[in-house]
Amino acid sequence: MIGVDMGSGDRLALGVLTQYRMATTEQMHRAPDVRIEQTRRRLARLRTEGLIDRITLPQAGRTRVWFPTAYGVQLASEWPEMRGHRPSRTVSDPTAGRLKVGHALTVTETALAFLEDARRRGELCRPLDWLTEVHHPIGSGEAVIPDALLYSKRGPADGDNGAMLRAFVEVDRATMGPERLAAKLPAYERLHRYMSTIPGRRRPTIGQKPELEDWRRHYPLFPRLLFVLDGTGPAGIEKRVTALCAAARQLAPSRFLHDVPILAASLADLLHHGPSALVWRPVHDPDERVRWTVTGHRHT
Repeated sequence: MIGVDMGSGDRLALGVLTQYRMATTEQMHRAPDVRIEQTRRRLARLRTEGLIDRITLPQAGRTRVWFPTAYGVQLASEWPEMRGHRPSRTVSDPTAGRLKVGHALTVTETALAFLEDARRRGELCRPLDWLTEVHHPIGSGEAVIPDALLYSKRGPADGDNGAMLRAFVEVDRATMGPERLAAKLPAYERLHRYMSTIPGRRRPTIGQKPELEDWRRHYPLFPRLLFVLDGTGPAGIEKRVTALCAAARQLAPSRFLHDVPILAASLADLLHHGPSALVWRPVHDPDERVRWTVTGHRHT
């Protein structure tokens, strides 16, 4: 890697592409927040060294879309800041990339909306605080795999007192019916109460501590659940919010609904107003508007 400086922004650029899976040149320059010319030179260096590659979209002015190669993923996955990340199996396959480019770029655009909003507010949300497709088993060979897991810290970026917020993010482009989108809620409810079974382990007796749900090994609190809706007009957004509300009612009563904020917003609102604005609609009360950063359970 003669032309690549892995101690500089080159390393961050490769890390971003490994975690985000795909990004345009314009999106890449917004992630590390550098000049577009600097980003173009950086991407060219990484491609020359075989760490990333690109596809060109025939529409939209022949936009270049970048993705990491298998070599790039292997290298980046060894870094401490990437520990625990499970790269997509198809991230370095150009053919599969073309089939998934629409959804992947929308997920990246959603990530940048949160990242840029935090920068404007002086809060801490770094490019690598957005992890795509984190695998969460729920038994019987099934798993919950959100489009992204987001980490964001409230309060000044240079302070120590801000609360760390975590969110599962589902990005919907209206490529599936509202009912299939709403079917994700029961899966998350199952994850909320899931406890893995270890062969030979006995059930706790009186006086022993009860077994804990698996998610508690990874998070101090269950991440809030955010649905970002795109690919349809206002009427389509309403149908999808209505379907999510109906699915939530079918789960009641449930500790999941009480403990975990479940919010929905359109990507258009996020891009126009910012994710921290009053654009999120709680599934238990879709006529209300809240901020996704509100702390406490859903009734506060």
